[in-house]
Amino acid sequence: MGRRLVPLTLDSLSDLPVTCRSCVFWELDPVSGEAAVKNGMAELEKESWISSVLLDWGSCGRIAYVDDAPVGFVLYAPPAYVPRSTAFPTSPISPDAVQLMTARILPGYQGQGLGRVLVQTVAKDLVRRGFKAIEAFGDAKWEHPGCILPAEHLRAVGFKTVRPHPRYPRLRLEVRSAISWKGEVEVALERLLGAVQKEPSLRPL
Repeated sequence: MGRRLVPLTLDSLSDLPVTCRSCVFWELDPVSGEAAVKNGMAELEKESWISSVLLDWGSCGRIAYVDDAPVGFVLYAPPAYVPRSTAFPTSPISPDAVQLMTARILPGYQGQGLGRVLVQTVAKDLVRRGFKAIEAFGDAKWEHPGCILPAEHLRAVGFKTVRPHPRYPRLRLEVRSAISWKGEVEVALERLLGAVQKEPSLRPL
């Protein structure tokens, strides 16, 4: 079974799950996001966002393939490129960190270590680019799959709360600690990466 991880580009954007390809929850502010979905422009807006970040900052995602089939992905970017982040009560993301926007491993491919390799690849990329941490907004009352990851699952893989909130705490993972992850985090990480399974409604926070 051949496995490879490649940077997300405009050419590989079509390999994201269709609901993620047309989801602009993080990429646009709440009002613009609602409008894009209503007008059927969400997929074009996603492509435009990827293009802009690639030109300005560089790679903002990784896709995992098994035998040439896309089976998982992760999206991340500095907060300046993530308009939705300013809508959270625990913003802003720390200046030395990049925001983990969303990530997923398809159910049929969990249990193979892909989640750990995916996040460790991101961590190595961020170390090379001079960032110290990955931060994410968690949902402390998470019930259903969506673009906001469950806070409990983030903590289970080593994220620490840096700004508490009853619903949307901000959590942080030092990238060097992620690079040294061992297999014991695998079960918790797969619970985390399996939590994003469908496009959320784009309600303002």
